[in-house]
Amino acid sequence: MRKMVLSILVDNTSGVLSRVAGLFSRRGYNIDSLTVGETQDPSLSRMTVVVNGDDQILEQIEKQLNKLEDVQEIKELVEGESVCRELVLVKVEADVAQRQSVIAVADIFRAKIVDVAKDSLMVELTGNQAKIDAFINLLDGLVIKELVRTGITGLTRGSGDISDYID
Repeated sequence: MRKMVLSILVDNTSGVLSRVAGLFSRRGYNIDSLTVGETQDPSLSRMTVVVNGDDQILEQIEKQLNKLEDVQEIKELVEGESVCRELVLVKVEADVAQRQSVIAVADIFRAKIVDVAKDSLMVELTGNQAKIDAFINLLDGLVIKELVRTGITGLTRGSGDISDYID
């Protein structure tokens, strides 16, 4: 099994997300992470999809995606050739005595404290999955009240842009 991160350029039309997600569910494939947003060209959106499988399954996923009319381009975001990031918000239970230790861990990871309440802190961190996982692991022993991750998004390195893919 290997993880594959796909950057999929699609028409920015209603129902495209449903059609792409439906392709996965109809075939019994699981999506580990999905992010989608409009590009600098308002007629196009970029989906970043993370899937796991053996080489045959991953090849089949790409072939099936290419068959969808809304899909303009599919590119695998290969480690080292692309930049992938994720955002996490973590609300940690922290009284006055615990605050400094949470702030110290946040500082190590260059995270931001975005909310302070009487009994909690909310921390925002952006980075690759390994950095996010390491940060969460260091919070072990503290009570995580809530946690949300955006999922991976990314672009290939270099000077290429969206116009390289569209006729």
